[in-house]
Amino acid sequence: EVQLVESGGGLVQAGGSLRLSCAASGGALDDNVIGWFRQAPGKEREGVSYTSSAYASVYYEDSVRGRFFISSDRVKNTVYLEMNNLQPEDTAVYFCGARGLTTVASLAEVRSWETDSGSWGQGTQVTVSS
Repeated sequence: EVQLVESGGGLVQAGGSLRLSCAASGGALDDNVIGWFRQAPGKEREGVSYTSSAYASVYYEDSVRGRFFISSDRVKNTVYLEMNNLQPEDTAVYFCGARGLTTVASLAEVRSWETDSGSWGQGTQVTVSS
């Protein structure tokens, strides 16, 4: 399984932007599906965006579609999440998860991943002030 490390979180004002990174080691991006998730205090974890670099496919949840953009850099073995027009409700710990490409039938199912399977990073805090 790949190991994942997130970075790029921080404090930003409403309307601002951040770019998160999910660096993978021990495996190639093309062999995995990578998903970004977030969890706000007192709330359940929710899916944000998912990608398969092998199939050049991406998926966005309604809450972020049009504001967030996911991309992959195969050379750096890193998946990015560009977040624009951030709002206070985007405040959360963001983390990425990975599962083998052959184990995922569609990107839509990624939102239901549980953390007891696959690879997961430790997360990076994003705080949006109003």
